[in-house]
Formats: sequence, structure tokens, C-alpha cells
Amino acid sequence: MTPAPTRVDFSPGELGVRAFYRLLNSVVVPRPIAWVSTRAADGSDNLAPHSFFTVACADPPIVQFTSVGRKDSLRNVEQTREFVICLASEELFEQVNDSATNFPHGMSEFDQAGLTREPARTVGPPRVAESPVALECRLAGTTSFGDSTVVFGRVLHAAVSHSALREGRPAIDLLKPLARLGADEWSTIGEVRSLARIRFRDWGSRLAGPGSRAGG
Repeated sequence: MTPAPTRVDFSPGELGVRAFYRLLNSVVVPRPIAWVSTRAADGSDNLAPHSFFTVACADPPIVQFTSVGRKDSLRNVEQTREFVICLASEELFEQVNDSATNFPHGMSEFDQAGLTREPARTVGPPRVAESPVALECRLAGTTSFGDSTVVFGRVLHAAVSHSALREGRPAIDLLKPLARLGADEWSTIGEVRSLARIRFRDWGSRLAGPGSRAGG
């Protein structure tokens, strides 16, 4: 057996909140990016990347993102109960990063990053026309933990570019999603590997097959 690695222990209390947050960001990787489009009650549009993002439920379709602190995305969603999550793709790397700038309220990231607004079908906030996928969402609820709020959105409609589809399904090599890592690091998809899930009825025959773990 491989010897156990020598470990360094970290405690949130001893390390401090910000330092432990940076450690978590360097460990929970890669993280998909929710490029969240919202519209304020006064009609101004906001666009911001959030890297705490995932699917929360399949039926009904619910996605979630986390606002660390009370940012415009969260305030706008609370006011209008609508938002759009656009895919942050490799070709839009600089624009995604630009939209993370702390512009003052009313100065739209769409304009500052040179992005095109595209009308959504079911909600008020616009989609990013250059993004290959948009998930139009209605607020399903929020849950707060300390300085952060998890936003849950029911997906009302998905719009996918024809150029990102293969045999009617979004293809990872065509989507080319960006992901966040630690510090100022980002990543692309890199190598993609396929491995089918094993059914229990096939488990015994797999272990007894040539080159299996049971073969030694």
C-alpha cells in the first residue's frame, strides 16, 4: 500500500476567515461559473460571475448560486424574483473577468464588457447573446449562512446555441466552459474521459475479468 501522506492541519479559527476561504477556493476545484444576469427595480441591468454554482434539483429543475456578501445580483433577484444564468465559455474569458469588476450601481457590466443583450423568453433580465447557453430562472427561495446567501432558481426555459449541440444535446467540446480555481486561476475543460457507471449485477463479473483488481 502507498504510505499515507504527511498532512498539514488547518483550523478556521486559527487561520482566520479570509485565509480559510482562500484555502477552500483552492481545494474545491474546478468550480463551474454562473454568469448571472439580473435587472434592478429601476430597470438597470447587472451581470456578474459567481463560482459557487450547481444543480440543486432535477424535478423540478432547480439551480443554485451563492452570493458571498450582499451584491447587486442578490439584491436584484430579491426585488424582481428573476434571473438568467449564462454559460461562461472559453472565448468569453476576458469579458467574464471584466464583469467581476465592482462597478457602481447603474453602470451595466453588459456595456462595460462590450457584451450584447438578448431578450429572454420568460423573464425580464436579458441573456448574454455571445454565450452559448442561457437558463432563465424564477426565484424559488434563498437560504443564508453567515455572510453568504444561496439563491435557488427554478429553470423556466433553456436556450442553447445550435453551434453547441451535437445530436440534439449540448457537447462539452463545443460549449468550452470556463471554471474557477484558487487565487486568480482559471481553467478550461482539458482532457475529457468517459467511463460508464457499473450496475451492481455486473460488478462481480467485472472484478473477475482480465486485468481486474481481483486478479492481483
